[in-house]
Amino acid sequence: MKCDVLVIGAGAAGLMCSIVAARRGRSVIVLEHGKPGRKVLASGGGRSNFTNLNVSADNYLSENPDFPKSALAGFTPAGIVQFLESRGVLFDEKEDGQLFLKGRSRELLDLLLGECKDNGAGIITGMEVKGIRKKAGRFIVDTDKGQFDAESLVVATGGLSCPELGATNLGYRIASQFGLRVTPLRPALVPFTFGPEELKRFSGLSGLSLKAGISCGKKSFRGDILFTHRGLSGPAVLQASLYWTGGGLAIDLLPDVDIKGMFINDSARSTMMHNYLSGYMPRRFALRWCELFLCSKPLRLYPARELERAAESLHNWIFRPSATEGYKAAEVTAGGVDTRELSSRTMECRKAPGLFFAGEVVDVTGQLGGYNLHWAWASGSAAGKYA
Repeated sequence: MKCDVLVIGAGAAGLMCSIVAARRGRSVIVLEHGKPGRKVLASGGGRSNFTNLNVSADNYLSENPDFPKSALAGFTPAGIVQFLESRGVLFDEKEDGQLFLKGRSRELLDLLLGECKDNGAGIITGMEVKGIRKKAGRFIVDTDKGQFDAESLVVATGGLSCPELGATNLGYRIASQFGLRVTPLRPALVPFTFGPEELKRFSGLSGLSLKAGISCGKKSFRGDILFTHRGLSGPAVLQASLYWTGGGLAIDLLPDVDIKGMFINDSARSTMMHNYLSGYMPRRFALRWCELFLCSKPLRLYPARELERAAESLHNWIFRPSATEGYKAAEVTAGGVDTRELSSRTMECRKAPGLFFAGEVVDVTGQLGGYNLHWAWASGSAAGKYA
């Protein structure tokens, strides 16, 4: 089968690329080894956190931090908002500019699939790519169901996260075949695991959450942290995991409280330390923290230096993760096709004209909050304008 544009991967980036290319009058075929849009369906807890009003290059991690700017400027949050509004899809804004559908993610996926169909982009599922080669300026793709011949090839295969949704390393293998560097890969937006000692200390807190601040190097985040039976999760923890490559994390368990000042003001009180802290954090956590570090007794019995150390421990708990829960629990893959190999304006490979990469397979990884789906729209749109 011959076409102008062959897209490998029917996720958010591949579908957006197909729509944009087909609207230009290009003949488009999309190959998908599983079902289209499985991560779109899973996003936002089934309600699709499809963008964030605060999108900027600062919300993304890449070895080449300026690379996302061009694609993001070419497809802003207003672009996807207008796309949904014009088709009557309802959504609302949550905290920090996050936009979620009012209905289910299926509504968004059906819209994307419908746009592909209406613009003549064909989608073939259950298709396994066996080999790719370039011949006479065209891309020849061999599959288990036949051969495809295309002028442009767009790789939008996603990363290694969520293997149960069909993630594979195909995109990275294609990049390597054409001589492109792939930056180191690792799971991101993923829970941390405790080491044996901390697991013993905190295992009884599974299911407990509290507001906290968490810092990883120069990056800091605020939000809930959740104790699990294996380690720490929750939005603030997932955010920090994007930047974690080993070592300790600083956690402020009372980010909105000057607990040192409170200790000084109330140092004459007879209130037991665990009861006092229960006014600012879950009682179960206060009890466990005191058992482990503070030896609960009436505040008036603590020397000033001991209260200072207690305040420091609460504002600067150094947590050293044993590891992360891996790709199975990760929302995204950090790292990918080196952006220095690609045009930031078109997503085209410099070494192999006509070859494009878009979405998670590229070394551009967003923070939690709609940024990764927006990168899929932006990079897919950029590739679709030129493929």
